[in-house]
Amino acid sequence: MSGSPTSPAVVVGVDGSKVAIRTALWAADEAVDRNVPLRLLCAVDQDNTKPVDERDTPRLANAEMAVHWASAAVEATDKPVKIEAEISRDSPISALVSASRSAAMVCVGALGLNHFQPGRVGSTAAALAVAAHCPVAIVRGGGHRPQPSCQWIVVEADESPDVGVVLEAAATEARLRNAPLRAVTCWKSSPADQPAAGDCRIRARLDRRMARWRRRYPDLSTEAIALHGCLLDYLAKHAASVQLLVVGARHPDHVREILGAAGNAALVDFNGVLLVVGHQHL
Repeated sequence: MSGSPTSPAVVVGVDGSKVAIRTALWAADEAVDRNVPLRLLCAVDQDNTKPVDERDTPRLANAEMAVHWASAAVEATDKPVKIEAEISRDSPISALVSASRSAAMVCVGALGLNHFQPGRVGSTAAALAVAAHCPVAIVRGGGHRPQPSCQWIVVEADESPDVGVVLEAAATEARLRNAPLRAVTCWKSSPADQPAAGDCRIRARLDRRMARWRRRYPDLSTEAIALHGCLLDYLAKHAASVQLLVVGARHPDHVREILGAAGNAALVDFNGVLLVVGHQHL
């Protein structure tokens, strides 16, 4: 289990925590939808220039157990997915970034086994979100799933050249999960602007952009919202009704803001998944 697979797969970082198991369960649908394996990767952060000795044995045993627990949880769902396992002696971030070069998606828990502050995003997940070469899904919460009211797939639709890629990813997720899609465009005004008039203008532009996806996917329920403010303002009010938030990767500082202290405060009630995707991920 220590090889370096390069075939496309949905890669899940596992560490034995409850959120890692929940992440594997969430990612199984992604692997089935893409018809690729689900690869469970556990990194033990060893010095891989030295041979394995007796001191490494407990860490390797723990890694094998973490992979086993996640694999057993997925197998219990009877989903038609091939499960692969990999144990890496690199650090978690190095192993996951390396895996992202050939992966269809990399999925990690917001916090791992050694963290005890719910509602936060750990350093591994935050670093991976801006360094990976494929879309990154960050699963929040512990061993429980979102409440039934958490129905929306929400996508940030800005003026970035990558917005079509981001919207496509969000539409794909909404159809996969049989959920409605809400596209949100945020804007900030000058003192002379009228927020209500600006909202109408921005929403009309967003409606025209969303028309393409409505024609392509007539079965998809969509909604366009223009928000005078920022995305974190919206999330602070509506996080409990969102199961998946899709944002672009083009602006790393914006991604870091969402994953940092301000985002953690806004997402305290968010028990869903953050998906970071962009043109550079294709």
